[in-house]
Amino acid sequence: MTLPLDGVRIIAIEQYGAGPFGTQHLADLGAEVIKIENPAEGGDVGRLVGPHFFEPGDSHFFQSFNRNKKSMTLDLKSPEGMEILRELAAQSDAVFNNLRGDLPERLGLTYAALKDVNPAIVCTHLSAYGRTGPRKAWPGYDYLAQAEAGYLSLTGEPDGPP
Repeated sequence: MTLPLDGVRIIAIEQYGAGPFGTQHLADLGAEVIKIENPAEGGDVGRLVGPHFFEPGDSHFFQSFNRNKKSMTLDLKSPEGMEILRELAAQSDAVFNNLRGDLPERLGLTYAALKDVNPAIVCTHLSAYGRTGPRKAWPGYDYLAQAEAGYLSLTGEPDGPP
């Protein structure tokens, strides 16, 4: 059976929830998703989220968000790591990341940084606070967004804390 995204290659620099969840759907639709993990940080922090039904460092949470993907560790702060990323980008259709908004430019994950190796590359960025503005360097996760939006005030027991 041919899937809609067969033949599409996506490099994914992502971790934890929103990024892996999004690219999981692309992989399910047939895209070749190559997940890049930072070796200095032990890879995706989702590996640490239990339960660990398989083995330590291989959690059910991580597996469920990263099915159908390939994975490799790559130090994007090193010249060697960036050279490998650029070689991958030259042979890929898209680069996706869910890093803080200030990191894509610093790490060379933008179209401006990659267009010379692949003018057709699509670069996508998913960050909680965007890539410009005073909060671009802030990390963002679901719970932070819920708290800022006031949603957490609706949870908990009546007459108790959220």
